[in-house]
Amino acid sequence: MRQITKESLRILFMGTPEFAVASLHALVEKGYNVVGVITMPDKAVGRGYKLQPSAVKQYALKRGLKVLQPERLKDPSFLEELKSLRADLQIVVAFRMLPEVVWNMPPLGTFNLHASLLPQYRGAAPINWALINGEKETGVTTFFLSHEIDTGRIIFREKTPITEDENAGTLHDRLMEMGAGLVTRTVDAILDGSMVTVPQSEMVEKEVTLKSAPKIFRETCRVDWHHTAAEVYNQIRGLSPYPAAWTELITEPEGEPLRFKLLATERIISKTHSLKYGTIRTDNRSYLDVAVSDGFIRITELQLQGKKRMRTTDFLNGFSFPKESCFS
Repeated sequence: MRQITKESLRILFMGTPEFAVASLHALVEKGYNVVGVITMPDKAVGRGYKLQPSAVKQYALKRGLKVLQPERLKDPSFLEELKSLRADLQIVVAFRMLPEVVWNMPPLGTFNLHASLLPQYRGAAPINWALINGEKETGVTTFFLSHEIDTGRIIFREKTPITEDENAGTLHDRLMEMGAGLVTRTVDAILDGSMVTVPQSEMVEKEVTLKSAPKIFRETCRVDWHHTAAEVYNQIRGLSPYPAAWTELITEPEGEPLRFKLLATERIISKTHSLKYGTIRTDNRSYLDVAVSDGFIRITELQLQGKKRMRTTDFLNGFSFPKESCFS
């Protein structure tokens, strides 16, 4: 195999959303030789179904990088084009599951950046689930791809505490920047031969249950007011600002329910009560509390379907909850 230097190392980058842009930007700014970028095909969005390129594609085009957007990763013409790029190393950040014929192609392998401390929170939504489950710590991990998703040998992990007032948006941004640094650190270690990988089986502590991070679906986001205030608080911040926790208000026995996205709460209000869970307590001016199993939780930011996001105090200037209202 030829002698590889930082300048001659041929890197192929794969990613789609904003989370991946930070890592690609770090590679470009540090002078690595990114010979190509693979991202998802443009997606039709909005009422006019206008094709929208991914965040990674937008950045790559600005930097003059070659962009590939395969519909199918096993398509023979795509595989031939991939081979023609002669990549030594492939880097994956927030992309999709790769077939072995793709991840096993470069001589130095393919590594992935994952937004959790693997082997905890394997799956599509590790940031959301860490918050929903009330974790106090998370981080980012680089690992080589293998046959089972998110199970390959770990290269590096970097930890960070989760603050009590953090939500999915702020944690996403912090892990995005941390991850970009870990990606370049990983490439440097591969180049200088200092890299030592560890099987994930050796990272599992005895009697510790591994938690997963499956894709978030609509019903995952619906608030269950039978839960404790802590559980509701964590669900709302774990889904804020996107895709957002939601609930419905029944205004009349036969009326159409009003759907609300719940985007922020204050800390828990502990108080014994005999109210039906989901019951709203408000003066329709300054506060909006909802009964849960062990007290109340105060909603501070929300969004009525079809309207803009608002602080509760501003929302109550133009909306009054009827007496004995209840979220369901």
